[in-house]
Amino acid sequence: MHKKSKLKRDIQKLLLIVSLITVGIRYPAKIISQPLSKTKINEVNLYSNKSFITKAVERTGAAVVTIDTQRYVKKRNFPRNSQLFLDPYFERFFGLDFPNENRPRIEQNQGSGFIFEDELVMTNAHVVNGTDKVIVGLTNGKKLNAKLIGQDPFTDLAVLKIEGKGPWPKAKLGDSEKIKVGDWAIAVGNPFGLENTVTLGIISNLNRNVTQLGIYDKKLELIQTDAAINPGNSGGPLLNSDGEVIGINTLIRSGPGAGLSFAIPINKAKEIAYQLLKNGKVIHPMIGISLIEESIFERKNIVVKVGYVVPNSPAEKSGIKIDDILIKIGNKNIKTASDVIEQISKNGIKKQVNILLKRKNKFIKLKVIPTDITNLQNN
Repeated sequence: MHKKSKLKRDIQKLLLIVSLITVGIRYPAKIISQPLSKTKINEVNLYSNKSFITKAVERTGAAVVTIDTQRYVKKRNFPRNSQLFLDPYFERFFGLDFPNENRPRIEQNQGSGFIFEDELVMTNAHVVNGTDKVIVGLTNGKKLNAKLIGQDPFTDLAVLKIEGKGPWPKAKLGDSEKIKVGDWAIAVGNPFGLENTVTLGIISNLNRNVTQLGIYDKKLELIQTDAAINPGNSGGPLLNSDGEVIGINTLIRSGPGAGLSFAIPINKAKEIAYQLLKNGKVIHPMIGISLIEESIFERKNIVVKVGYVVPNSPAEKSGIKIDDILIKIGNKNIKTASDVIEQISKNGIKKQVNILLKRKNKFIKLKVIPTDITNLQNN
C-alpha cells in the first residue's frame, strides 16, 4: 500500500514536470518577446522625444539649397568727390591703390532657395538679379551650375533650373490660405553655406501690404512673422509645424520696427513661378492708383480711398481722382485694399472692368481697362 502511494506521487510529479516543459515549448514567444518589446518602446520614445521643429526640418531640410552668385564688374561704382583723388600722382604718392578699382573684378553674393520640382528652385529675385553666374549648393555637398528661368521684381520671386541629374529632394508645398495668426513659423536657410540654419516664431500678421512698410516698387502682400530671417536666409522656405512650405523668406525690417520679418505667401509664389516657367515673365494688371485704407469710427468700418493717380494711366483716362472712395469693382464690394488688388488682378489686361466709386456725396460708375505694370512705368 505504501509502495502504491509513493508510485502515485512520483507519477504526479512527472506529469507536472512534463506539463511545465510543454508550456515552455508552446509559448516561448511570450518569454522571449518581452525584452524585445521594451526595445521597441524605447525606440518609439526616442522618436517621440524629437520636437516638432526637428521633425519639420527633417521633412524639408534636404530640399533647401545655398545660392552663390557671381557678377562681373568692369569698373568701380563709387564717385570721386575729393579733388585729391582726381590726380593719379597723389593717389600713388599716398599709397592709395584706387586705380586698381578700375580693373575688372568678380562680385560674389549668397542667398538661399529650395527645390520645389525636379531641377527647379524658388528663390528671391533680389538674390539673383544682375548676376552672370549662379551656383546651387545641395545639402549633400554637391555644387551645380544653375540657369535663371525668369524673375519677377514686383513680387521678388525667381525660378532657377539646376544643370544636373537627380533624384532631387523636393520640399512639400503647403497652403498659405489655411494659415492663421498665432500658428508656428519655422524659417530655414543656408546662410554663408551653413547647412539648415533654423529660427522659430509665430505668424504675426497676414496680408501685410508692403506700402505700409514704405515699399512702393513691389506688388505683393506678405506674411509677417517674428521668426528671425537672417540675410543669408533670404529666398529660403518658411515652414508650418508639419514641415510644409507656407512662404518664402524675403524681407527684414530694419530701423523702426526692427525684428520684423516677412515672407511671400506660397500660393502667390506658386502662381508667379508657373507663369515664369510658361511665359518667362509675369503680367501684373494695374489701373494706376495707390490706395489708402481709412477708418470711419462712427460706422466702425474701413473705406478704401484713392491716394494717387498715375499720369496717363487707365485710371486717369477713365476719370478717377484722388480721394475717390472705391465702393465696388466688378461684382465685389470693396472692404480692404486687398479686395481692389485681387479684383484688378483677376480681371486681367485689355478687358474692361466696372468700377463704382463715391465722390463727395455722389456715386459714379466708370469703366476702366487695366494694363500691365510695365506700361505704367514707361509712361
